[in-house]
Amino acid sequence: MPDVPPGAMLYTLSRSFVFEAAHTLQRPLHGDSSQRIHGHTYRASVHLQGQLAPDSNMLLDLAVLDRHMQNVRQQLDHRFLDEVAGLGPATLENLCTYIWQQLQINLPALVKVSVERGMTGDACSLTCSNTPNQTTVTATINP
Repeated sequence: MPDVPPGAMLYTLSRSFVFEAAHTLQRPLHGDSSQRIHGHTYRASVHLQGQLAPDSNMLLDLAVLDRHMQNVRQQLDHRFLDEVAGLGPATLENLCTYIWQQLQINLPALVKVSVERGMTGDACSLTCSNTPNQTTVTATINP
C-alpha cells in the first residue's frame, strides 16, 4: 500500500437494489407504446464516498445502507410509478432524482445514484460533487 498521509484516502462504497414497476409515459416519439401501461425491471445503484470512520474502520456499515435503501425500494417496487408522490413522469432521470432525494437526508456521503434497465441497456446516473462553495450535479444517459 502506498505511503499516504492519514485522512488523504477516499473510499467509494456502492450497493444496488432491484425493483419491478409499471408506468406510462406521455411523449411524442413512440407515443402509442409509451402511453400504454408497461413495466420494467430496474437496477438502482447508490454510491457513497468519504473517509473511514475511526471507530469502525468503515465508510458506512452496509446494514445501515441496506436499511435506507430498503425504505426507498419499498416505495418503488411493484408500484405504478405514475402514482408515486414526488416522482413526476417515470423517466430514468426522475428516478435518479427521486432516489437521491429520499437518501440524501440520511446518507450525507452520497455522491452518485444510477438507474438502469438491463434488458434494454438504458441507464442514467446522477452525480453530485460537493466542494466548498460549489455543488455540481450531472446526469449521464446511456442509450
